Amino acid sequence: MDDHDDMDLKRLGNIPTPAPKAGARERAVDAAVSAFEAAQPAAAEALEKKIEHPPQGFAALVRLISVSLDETWRLIMEKRVITGAVAATLLVAPVAIYHYQNNKLPADVRLPAGTEEKVTSTDLERREREAAKLRETQAKAQKSEQSASLDDSRLEAEVRAVEANEVDATAPPAPVTALGGADKSDSSDADVQQLAALPSPQPAMAPPKQQFAFDQASSNSAPAPTAGLRKQVAKKLKVRRAAQGAGNLADQYTVAPPEESGDKFAAFESNPVKSVAAEPVSTFSIDVDTASYAFVRRSLSQGHLPNPDAVRVEEMVNYFDYNYPGPESAEAPFKPSVAIYPTPWNKETKLLHIGLKGHDILAAQKPKSNLVFLLDVSGSMQSRDKLPLLKSAFRLLVNQLGENDSVSIVTYAGNAGTVLEPTKGSEKHKILAALDGLRSGGSTAGAQGIRQAYALAQQAFIKDGVNRVILATDGDFNVGITSIDKLKAYIAERRKSGIFLSVLGFGRGNYNDALMQTLAQNGNGNAAYIDTLNEARKVLVEEASSTLFPIAKDVKIQIEFNPARVSEYRLIGYETRALRREDFNNDKIDAGDIGSGHTVTAIYEMVPAGSSAKLIDDLRYQKPETPAADVKPAGPSDEFAFLKLRYKLPKEDVSKLITVPVTTAVEKPDAGALSTDMRFAAGVAAFGQKIRGSAYLGTYSYDDILNLTSGARGPDTFGYRAEFLNLVRLAKSLGTPKQ
Repeated sequence: MDDHDDMDLKRLGNIPTPAPKAGARERAVDAAVSAFEAAQPAAAEALEKKIEHPPQGFAALVRLISVSLDETWRLIMEKRVITGAVAATLLVAPVAIYHYQNNKLPADVRLPAGTEEKVTSTDLERREREAAKLRETQAKAQKSEQSASLDDSRLEAEVRAVEANEVDATAPPAPVTALGGADKSDSSDADVQQLAALPSPQPAMAPPKQQFAFDQASSNSAPAPTAGLRKQVAKKLKVRRAAQGAGNLADQYTVAPPEESGDKFAAFESNPVKSVAAEPVSTFSIDVDTASYAFVRRSLSQGHLPNPDAVRVEEMVNYFDYNYPGPESAEAPFKPSVAIYPTPWNKETKLLHIGLKGHDILAAQKPKSNLVFLLDVSGSMQSRDKLPLLKSAFRLLVNQLGENDSVSIVTYAGNAGTVLEPTKGSEKHKILAALDGLRSGGSTAGAQGIRQAYALAQQAFIKDGVNRVILATDGDFNVGITSIDKLKAYIAERRKSGIFLSVLGFGRGNYNDALMQTLAQNGNGNAAYIDTLNEARKVLVEEASSTLFPIAKDVKIQIEFNPARVSEYRLIGYETRALRREDFNNDKIDAGDIGSGHTVTAIYEMVPAGSSAKLIDDLRYQKPETPAADVKPAGPSDEFAFLKLRYKLPKEDVSKLITVPVTTAVEKPDAGALSTDMRFAAGVAAFGQKIRGSAYLGTYSYDDILNLTSGARGPDTFGYRAEFLNLVRLAKSLGTPKQ
């Protein structure tokens, strides 16, 4: 080694130990808890196998010998054994005493194996004092508690790596597998005690003086975890175990720490409270999308609360079907139903419930379908919840097609290509073979695929049928036209030709919800999110009529509130569907669509005139509101509001108007007078607001939501409402625990 090398080593030895990155301790604690819990199922499984399959045979206490030995030889051997045992005892006893006394010492001061030095009791006491002094000195030198030790080498390595900045601090902790069943959740306290009681590893002895300074720094770069932080790990484990056991949901869900996601959602503010005196009219477009509910369900199922911007309350409510009365004849595409009842989360306000039920087209009357499957096969679609699930989902749809329906398939990755020219539904084997042959790879030229899909739809256009492009993708378009405004304009132009667009989202990580919503809304279609094959069955089989066969388009709702009855109001949800007041009568303004048999729900929270729940003060320079009893309204005195709906028939461009006065006749005194559908819808609306963090729910809790909806499940043929109750329980368990 030359002088330059020696100087380099000395300079390295003088480099101070880097301080832990911000939040490193928190991530270390999460990693410790995750690894500890991850090890439990494997240990339990190994123990069960050991119990179920014990070793064969048995251990004898004595060695078997031949019975043919003569008596003399047996006596001689017994004497030799006795003599040998006595001699061994005399030789081993001093060594055993020495090792016993040496092992009583901490690991860092024990004498190395094979040492011949004689140890006295004075020497042992001196070494114990030196070890205690060394530990005390190192404890004072530590600026903060750094990691937790869990008697597991892999766990200790993870914690040390994070504290020593050897691992990317931005990486999420490893997933934690929830304990299954209520009986296992009961053992959480024992697990915590076991964790807290684990012995701390003893600090390493100081390196010899002849070592380089660099070696000294290296040996101290990851000091031993301290007892205080171990208690913090134990506390976190107890909290997490308690949360996982709530509602016995651990049998159904894998609970993981919150994760960073690359999914994109359009940010929006919840609708504010408005004064009837200042803004008596509310206008919005109806919405039949359900993507938000499925995405929220997936987030909760994976163990974390959803991004608030992923929660659109109207899509949560409209995920479920409600048994509203339908129109009396096929001439009317839908029938509105209204009701007023006390607000479950605020006794001083009332809810105005508006329900629409679409006309259900009979199977024999359903028009022919010309469908183009526009499928994303880019490289990001490789995971099981993307292209494989997509292929299975579209197989379900193909099996629902009639013989005279038409199907085309366009795929896009680096470039768009036609996989299947327009093919009759009678050739299902050919369509299914084309689906089975799809493979993923390349970038995402979505805009090019959209152009090609519309061209095929135009080629196979059915004059009096359903012409629709169904886009299935996991995220962004990163090749070609990527501007939302340009895509929006292109799809809106194609809509005029009678070709509509529906969007199905798959997977997580780069899902662009904002883009998918924009495309669906401008394509006169719906947006859904497919996270399971069961969801694919719901969207593409059970609701195929409502998603594929429109009975009304550009449906708008406008409510004018009577100031004699209502002082304030707010629309729950529909923030991304708001329209200006003048848009209601403008037939050039696009709005939502209703399919065959579809139900749509909208809910307002109203503050009755004179109620103490009023949030907006009267203006100083205007005449204050007159109490309801003294007001002389211009219209009928029994009206809370006046409901107006505009819609167009699928083949027409001029809208039609429906009006409904909302009178005291539809007011219900309490929840007991409501239908199960209305109670359940109100509960879903409360849940959507709660996981968005709404300030209008007050102290209304998850338990209150469960009490409201548990008795309003109704028939629930497919178990969707029962699943909702489980999601409420899971959200409750994932909420921030009280300290």
